[in-house]
This record gives sequence, C-alpha cells and structure tokens, in this order.
Amino acid sequence: MPTPSFFALLDDIATLLDDVAVMTKVATQKTAGVLGDDLALNAQQVAGVNADRELPVVWAVAKGSAVNKMILVPVALIISALAPAAIKPLLMIGGAYLCFEGVEKLFHKFLDSGKDHEQHHVDLLKAVNNETVDMVQWEKDKIRGAVRTDFILSAEIIVISLGAVAAKTFPVQVGVLIGVAIIMTIGVYGLVGGIVKLDDLGLRWVRHVGGSLLAKCRRGLGRLLLWTAPKLMKFLSIAGTAAMFLVGGHILVEGVPTLHHVGEMLHAQSFGTLFAMMFDLVIGILTGAVVLAVVALVQKLRRKSA
Repeated sequence: MPTPSFFALLDDIATLLDDVAVMTKVATQKTAGVLGDDLALNAQQVAGVNADRELPVVWAVAKGSAVNKMILVPVALIISALAPAAIKPLLMIGGAYLCFEGVEKLFHKFLDSGKDHEQHHVDLLKAVNNETVDMVQWEKDKIRGAVRTDFILSAEIIVISLGAVAAKTFPVQVGVLIGVAIIMTIGVYGLVGGIVKLDDLGLRWVRHVGGSLLAKCRRGLGRLLLWTAPKLMKFLSIAGTAAMFLVGGHILVEGVPTLHHVGEMLHAQSFGTLFAMMFDLVIGILTGAVVLAVVALVQKLRRKSA
C-alpha cells in the first residue's frame, strides 16, 4: 500500500508541473516582441532559395536554433544559480537591445534611400542566375547567417524568460526555460515553413485547370494566397517592430523604479492599460534612439582612429 510520503511526492510533482505550465505561459507572452520579429526575419532568410529547397533550409536553421538554445538554457541556469543578481542587468540589456533593433529597423526603412535594398535584390538575382556560383555553398552561407541571427534572438528569449521566473525555485526555472525553448523553436520554424510555402500553394491552385465550381474556388483561393503572402510578411515585420518597443520598453519601465512608478500611476488612474502601454512604447522608442546614437558615435570614432 502506498505510503503517505508517496502521495506527498505526487502532490509536489503536480504542483511543480502546474507552476511550470503557468510560468511558461507568462514567459511566452513576455517574449512576444521577439517572436514577431523572429518570424519575419527567418521567413526573409530563405529569400532566393529554390522552391524545392525552402523547407530543407528552414529545417537546417531550426536544427541550428535548437543547438543555440541547448547552449543558452544551461548558461542561463548557471547564471541564475551562481549570480542571480546578474539577471536584472541582463534583462535590462536585453530590453535596451530590443528597442535598439526596433529603432534601427525604422531608421533604415524611413531614412535610407532604398538603394542598398535594391542592390541586394540585384545581387541576389545575379547569384541565382549565375551558373558559376556554387549554390550549395551559397545556401550553406545563408543557413549559417540565419543561425547566427537566431542565436541573438534566442538569447533575448531566454533572458526575458529567465527574468519572468527569477523569483521562482530552480526546478521551475529549469522547466520553464526548457518549455519556452521547445515551444519557440517548434512554433517559430513551423510557422516559417508554412509562410514560405504560401506562395507556392497559391501558385499551384492558380494553375489548377477545369471549369467546375471546385476548380474555380481553388483558383480564387490561389490568387488570394498570392496576394496575402507578401502582405503577411509586411504585417509581421510591422507588428514585430511595434512589439519590440512594447516588450523592451516594458522591461525597462519595470527595471527603473521611477519609470515603474509612473507606469503604475498611469495604469491605476482612469487612463487604463492603453496609456500604460503607450508609455512603454514611448520609453522603448526613446531608449532605442539613444542606444542607436551611441552606437553610431562609437562607430564614427573608430573610423576616425583607424
């Protein structure tokens, strides 16, 4: 007959799993800003790849992302165990970097002439059409670049998740970080795989022959998918940028006592949650602009000293 200690153990395990589930949901919500940008960026990474190679490239990057997280999760847990005081500074750095990324994207979008983007497109077409170009090596280079980018985004996800569970017990932290790493990897690259194949599916349906109602519906849906695919990419890019400022700004507001007090006042008064979010957005944009200015100044000084 099972002893009471056995039931107590089961109860502890159930409580632990419940805490992990709840905190994983919280951590996933807090990383929403990185998720939107991760989706758009990784979907763009397969630009120029042959249609039959898109999914293998996405799979290769997904495996690289899993390796990244297998490195980052233990590092984060070691920091939590040995230097918990470092979590908040790392979280603040991650928030500031999110804001910097957002402002940098806006800077390039509205202040660049667009020539760099056009030249990149021309170079991409030349590479694809040039028979002397080693497309296997070119594909490997794209995968390595995507995995390097994923390492930065994964680090942001892990740091933000660790900040969300910093006050929890170590077993909960382990469960949440592993859970977030798995959910984000499968979720992001599963969606990326679906997004990059939308236009192929649309093109296949548009070419569907026949005069039946079903054939006409398929052609109509195909045209809709071809119209939707680029719009979806643009929406993900815009939503991801906005979420960067909201998430990064909120991290900074929570980390600076004065800003946190102002945010609580806005939320407590009749202004409500919307004004608190707008405050996070403004703080995020201002922080990103300051960081971008500092980075630009440092780069300018380096060029002068070189």
